[in-house]
Amino acid sequence: MISKKSKTEIRVKKHLKIRNRFTGTPERPRLAVFRSNNQIYAQIIDDTIGSTLVAASTLEKDVKAELSKTNDVAAAAYLGTVIAKKAVEKGIKAVVFDRGGFIYQGKIKALADAAREAGLEF
Repeated sequence: MISKKSKTEIRVKKHLKIRNRFTGTPERPRLAVFRSNNQIYAQIIDDTIGSTLVAASTLEKDVKAELSKTNDVAAAAYLGTVIAKKAVEKGIKAVVFDRGGFIYQGKIKALADAAREAGLEF
């Protein structure tokens, strides 16, 4: 019988391949996105010192108050604007986009497009 890998195992393997290609630097940190069934999370990370510079998720009270659902494309787009505004306030303008092994469509694309419109360059 042929065993089939789960979607999570495949996504993690893709993410490791992506992470080998680029890292976040102080000049151009990494915008990492994670999507669960119920929430969406975004962090801007400097990999040289291993610290999170800016973070946002749909679990935050002010973000959750603006949304009717926390797991749809509209929520992802709103989170993209929130993370971009926080980054611009901290002086971060250019980032490297890490889609976390997820396919670049739907929620991931909406978050990226909204972050670009709000002032992040990638």
